[in-house]
Amino acid sequence: MDLKSPEEGYIKFNCRWIRAGPVPEGQITWINEWRNKLFDLGLIGADSKGTGFGNVSKRFKKNTFIITGSATGRLKRLNKDHYAMVNDYDLSGNSLTCSGPLKASSESLTHAAIYECSSDINAVFHVHSRELWEKLKGEVPTTSDEALYGTPEMAMEIKRLFERKQAGDEKIMVMGGHRDGIVSFGKTPDEAGEVLLNRL
Repeated sequence: MDLKSPEEGYIKFNCRWIRAGPVPEGQITWINEWRNKLFDLGLIGADSKGTGFGNVSKRFKKNTFIITGSATGRLKRLNKDHYAMVNDYDLSGNSLTCSGPLKASSESLTHAAIYECSSDINAVFHVHSRELWEKLKGEVPTTSDEALYGTPEMAMEIKRLFERKQAGDEKIMVMGGHRDGIVSFGKTPDEAGEVLLNRL
């Protein structure tokens, strides 16, 4: 799969998708409620060209996790058919294996890197806000401008921020090389969401 952004060029992302039934409804209820809130606030949605942005995930077991499916950002409301399970991944190879009715979001590896950094993290939210991005860039842990989203470099930047203990303490980071991109996380979806809303 090739992703294209006007600012970021082409990024190679390899996704092995195993078409399967949806995850149990109960597994997505909590994060889906937050996904609704973030959509209503305009932090998840679609741009003027209809390209979706933003996604939410929750840890399932160890380093497997459930995440919104590819190209769901533009949809106002999601159900269990709009989520995928990330079963395995390779950060350095920019690849993953997922299962479900849809392919996992192309931004899944950013979530994977965060889950790898701390076993205490059970929810990750990735949103877009130009105003918040400009306000928080450099004020909270911020990845290098050279690290583009969806690349191994972004994953390494996330790990660097955790090693310096900045990200783990703040529970929010700005993606310097991904304009408007902000990630929050926490032990629960409520914690990840409140960290974000407190910054608005």
